[in-house]
Amino acid sequence: MKRQRGPRTRLEICLTPQDRQTLEAWQRASTMPVGQVRRGRILLLLDAGVPITQIAATVGISRKFVDKWVARFQAQGVGGLADLPRPRPARRRRVTAGREDEL
Repeated sequence: MKRQRGPRTRLEICLTPQDRQTLEAWQRASTMPVGQVRRGRILLLLDAGVPITQIAATVGISRKFVDKWVARFQAQGVGGLADLPRPRPARRRRVTAGREDEL
């Protein structure tokens, strides 16, 4: 008997027809963010019964990230696969303190 490694070796999801249609449309779209398309591909492969290790190798990410995006999908649905907005970096001051007095 072969022993399975890790606490969880198989994830299963069941996509609704609408979710499947959305994720498949993402795969064909040319204007979608690449990361979001990749996340959709992860879910489509998982729904097709592909093992996590093979999905990670196919998509080019770690198993950890497969788990992360599946968990986010289960919690938030397709909308949870979008990139979260990131704060803009603060602008550097262009006027030095000594120059500020002159102005």
